[in-house]
Amino acid sequence: MIGYITIGALDTEASGKFYDAVFGQIGSERKFADGGWIGYGPKGSDSHSVYVCPPADKKPATFGNGSMIAFVAKTKDEVQKAYEAGLKSGGKDEGAPGPRPEDSTTFYGAYLRDPTGNKICVFCRP
Repeated sequence: MIGYITIGALDTEASGKFYDAVFGQIGSERKFADGGWIGYGPKGSDSHSVYVCPPADKKPATFGNGSMIAFVAKTKDEVQKAYEAGLKSGGKDEGAPGPRPEDSTTFYGAYLRDPTGNKICVFCRP
């Protein structure tokens, strides 16, 4: 099981704007920003388990080829809104919202790259 996730950022401010927009559409929010770190967690909670930050080794952040982090939304509408918010906030399209595979009735997702190039998915299981 996952305890927390750190997402490397070349520009924490730009990445923060992207994740503020995406997470805001799926029920999460920025909990803190301090020393180059930004923490995110569910709205209405003190917990946070997703962190955006520069790498500890002080080298430039890079994305992993084949790596992707998927975030759960409640509805198709939340997936759509998160995707649109991400594109408007510095993200790049990696796959518009829709069922995967095309005839699926159990998985609906959208794919984006953040300003550093990290690939994410926002999905729901309708």
